[in-house]
Amino acid sequence: MAGRGVECLWKRHVIEELKQRDRVQRQAFEEIIHQYNRLLERSDFQAVLSERLHTEKYEQQNRQDLSPGVDGGRSDSLQQEMAQMRIKHQEELTELHKKRGELAQSVIELNNQIQQKDKEIQSNESKMLEYQQQISHLEGECRELRNCLADLERANQTLRDEYDALQITFGALEEKLRKTTEDNQELVSRWMAEKAQEANKLNAENEKDRKRRQAKLQKELADAAKEPLPIDPRRRSMNSFGTSTETAEVPSPCTDVRVPSTALHIFEAHDGEVNAVRFGPGSRLLATGGMDRRVKLWEVISGHCEPKGVLTGSNAGITSVDFDSAGSYLLAASNDFASRIWTVDDYRLRHTLTGHSGKVLSARFLLDNARIVSGSYDRTLKLWDLRSKVCMKTVFAGSSCNDIVCTEQCVMSGHFDKKIRFWDIRAESTVCELELLGRVTSLDLNHDRTELLACSRDDHVKIIDLRCNAVRQTFSAEGFKCGSDFTRVTFSPDGSFVAAGSSDGVLYIWNVLTGKLEKTLDKGHSSTINSVSWSPSGAYVASVEKGSKAVLWSDM
Repeated sequence: MAGRGVECLWKRHVIEELKQRDRVQRQAFEEIIHQYNRLLERSDFQAVLSERLHTEKYEQQNRQDLSPGVDGGRSDSLQQEMAQMRIKHQEELTELHKKRGELAQSVIELNNQIQQKDKEIQSNESKMLEYQQQISHLEGECRELRNCLADLERANQTLRDEYDALQITFGALEEKLRKTTEDNQELVSRWMAEKAQEANKLNAENEKDRKRRQAKLQKELADAAKEPLPIDPRRRSMNSFGTSTETAEVPSPCTDVRVPSTALHIFEAHDGEVNAVRFGPGSRLLATGGMDRRVKLWEVISGHCEPKGVLTGSNAGITSVDFDSAGSYLLAASNDFASRIWTVDDYRLRHTLTGHSGKVLSARFLLDNARIVSGSYDRTLKLWDLRSKVCMKTVFAGSSCNDIVCTEQCVMSGHFDKKIRFWDIRAESTVCELELLGRVTSLDLNHDRTELLACSRDDHVKIIDLRCNAVRQTFSAEGFKCGSDFTRVTFSPDGSFVAAGSSDGVLYIWNVLTGKLEKTLDKGHSSTINSVSWSPSGAYVASVEKGSKAVLWSDM
């Protein structure tokens, strides 16, 4: 109906325009045509008058011929009058002919104008036809757009209905999430309570064990007082946790470091990726940590690693391992936001240190063995007192901490933001910062703690002089690629060599004295090397990979 109404309107408009054009063009030429018709009538009248005069003249001549002597005077006057009338008529005829020529010229011009107007009319008609076609095309497009608009309105209504349904579903899920969160909080509270009970039980067992050991020690002392005994080269001392253990003397710095050249033993260390490896202080004990949530102890015997024990208790993959200076305790950081301490002799879990809100990527014993420092993905460092089993200090570093090393009063941390930060344990702010060209993945100290070894994701290993906090030496090699943000490198025990694993499974060893690449070992690993450790005796190097293998290297 709307389409037919629009069609009637434009047709009526076209008719009105044509009538208006006819009225304008008719008024312009109506007077000219009227004058032209009058001229034609006068011309016809003159022709009739001329014919009548000619007839009268002919009759007059005939009468003169019939009576030449009669009324001579009248004929002369009549002739004069006729002559005057003839002259007058000739003048009028001339004037009429002149006007007729002018009117003929006007008619020609008007005909030309009419032809021009006809051409304009034809042009306008062609334009009208074209406009009609455009109008038809636009009407078709309008119909299509109306149909499209109707489809879009239907789709919009469908989407609104779906949105309303999703809003209802979201409300239900949100309510379910709230209830689940409340249940989770309740479960966490119950779990924490049970964990506290277990910790109390564990502490009670530890206290019983301590009392039993003290009683045994007192009895041995009483027996020793009664009977003299030979002096044992091993000495009994109180460890940092308040219990007595037999510890060996810490070996002096090794002077006989041998650069490895052969893979003595390649073995499956864990069920999955192996992240950490560390030799104990006596070089006979090797610890590895993997994504299977276990720390495994290996005894190095005649160039082979024999399984000695498994330390369990972690709820996620192990990220780093460390021994205390006596080799009696092992510290491991894990992805379950916690650090744990086991006793090496009986493989028992002694402490679980929780408090970080992200993965704990590194944890180290301080030199007094009574405190540890942990660095986490949550961008904080925490200082823990093992005697009171509490967090003494939390420091916000501003970036994820990938590795930590410690001296007596200083903690050095390597971060994701390419910076190495130096912290005074007694303060809560950094002493200084040193920025490298890539994310810092690993830190290690030489034996006298005057040089810091740092590895970064720009595929360079650097030695930093701690006396001036400046880069003293840089190592790189063609083909050496740092495989991850947690790739660990190591000094040799005497600080003369540096060992680092590459993403292609090749072990690179540089000479610190010459600054050149000493050796590359490529026949052991089949995937990226994650961590390297050099034994304190200098005889062995252990490396672990993203696969499940570990390799023991030596020059034998």
